[in-house]
Amino acid sequence: MQMPVVSLSVVAYNAQAHLGALLGDIRAQTYPFDRMELLLIDSGSIDGTRAMMEAFCTEAAGWVTPLAVRVLDNPGRILARGWNIALDAYTGDALLRVDAHASIPPGFIETNARALAQGHDIVGGQVASLSPRFAQEAPLVALDASRFAGGIAAFRNAGIAREVDALAYPLVRRQVYERVGRYDERLVRTEDNDMAWRMRKAGFRLWYAPEITSYHRARGTLRGQLGQKWQNGRWVGLSLLVQPRGFSARHFAPMAFVLALLCAGGLFAAGWRLPLIALGAAYALADAAFTIKAARASPIGKIRCLWSLPWMFLLVHLCYGTGTLIGLPVAFRIAKR
Repeated sequence: MQMPVVSLSVVAYNAQAHLGALLGDIRAQTYPFDRMELLLIDSGSIDGTRAMMEAFCTEAAGWVTPLAVRVLDNPGRILARGWNIALDAYTGDALLRVDAHASIPPGFIETNARALAQGHDIVGGQVASLSPRFAQEAPLVALDASRFAGGIAAFRNAGIAREVDALAYPLVRRQVYERVGRYDERLVRTEDNDMAWRMRKAGFRLWYAPEITSYHRARGTLRGQLGQKWQNGRWVGLSLLVQPRGFSARHFAPMAFVLALLCAGGLFAAGWRLPLIALGAAYALADAAFTIKAARASPIGKIRCLWSLPWMFLLVHLCYGTGTLIGLPVAFRIAKR
């Protein structure tokens, strides 16, 4: 069986703190380096990211089996532009995208390539959260991984081999991109949703292969996670007129919760207390159930999870849902670009 030439692309911005670990993971890959190329795309970093990329490029050229590495510039800075630069530059049979904050095991590229060689056009697997390194980090990791806080996508949860609606770090055959085209650079955070829909619309299947696993480090502060959720929710609203079919009901659940909370609060002020009490009770029960589940699953910091997660879950839902509401009124501006 002829294995494909895999082009691995990494788009990074100010990723010095994490990129070194990922480059070490790439160095440890079991896939033959003469069947690979690496595209490192710098989005105008002002830390040591670019220098780290250049150093790795020089290092890889001197290995016993050299790895072809190119360092490219992304002046637009957004991910969609970076991925389009990769599409313009890669020479392999298939393109594999990995985030700069990811961690990939030694067999990651080989496992992807073998799944692709089974006849699929687009393959990917689970993206799991790295375990907390200390007790204070446990609630943040649990928050990032919980289905209640947004980790409901198929690629965030283990399961059987199956067709899914989205993949995080997909390996995609060249002919797929040749048919569906480039990433929509109007979309700052939802370019993946748009691309996944266009791939499915073109008749391609996104295949989840359970043997493929990668990892990512959750944002290390609550402020960072809330900011991420706010922007994710906002861009769901902003993107709705560009690609409405790229989203599912789960993307709008936080907005529905915020709207229900506002309506129930208005009724409460008018003397109708039952709706707010019922909504609060239902949310509290779900919050408690997912908190207990996350605390039990956490390897450390269980008590910290129990008292932190209930209000952290609420903040995530409020941030995401409010972001979507704020994004919706100006969605037409994005669609007109």
